[in-house]
Amino acid sequence: MRLDSIMTRRVVTVDMDDTLTILWEIFHHVRFHHLPVVEDNKLRGIISDRDLLGASSPFVNTLAEQRRDLMILKKRAHQIMTRKPITITKEASCEDATRLMLRANISCLPVVSSNGQIEGIVTWRDLLRAYCDRAASEEGVERAKESPFWRPGGMDSVFPARRLAGS
Repeated sequence: MRLDSIMTRRVVTVDMDDTLTILWEIFHHVRFHHLPVVEDNKLRGIISDRDLLGASSPFVNTLAEQRRDLMILKKRAHQIMTRKPITITKEASCEDATRLMLRANISCLPVVSSNGQIEGIVTWRDLLRAYCDRAASEEGVERAKESPFWRPGGMDSVFPARRLAGS
């Protein structure tokens, strides 16, 4: 199975100079964990919610908050992003993406064109969903119905899409 059949095509991105405050707002309102950073429509980096958490002060919005804690939120995306992220093309297979993610110990892969433009993103959840769907179709509907996880609507009701893009 090729990645273009499972990847998220509508990707929320941020600019290199977006502040950490903007990143916090995005992550607070959506249910995904990675933001590609673009410049001139080309992928330049990626930021995870864990990167943002690590770059932020634990005292923001608490009684212990100080001016320096708020100043951290003025940092820019390019200051905390992972530069030159590992990428993949939409023609790659799910198996190739899974191997690459496991080898590199990462949880998402930006899908880019040959000229570096972002075309989508694939996460470990997308791959797991694809494998579960494939297993269910190979086992047959009756066998899948015997599973305690079966719900009408297929595996999508068990592993719901947890992202804004593509909704």
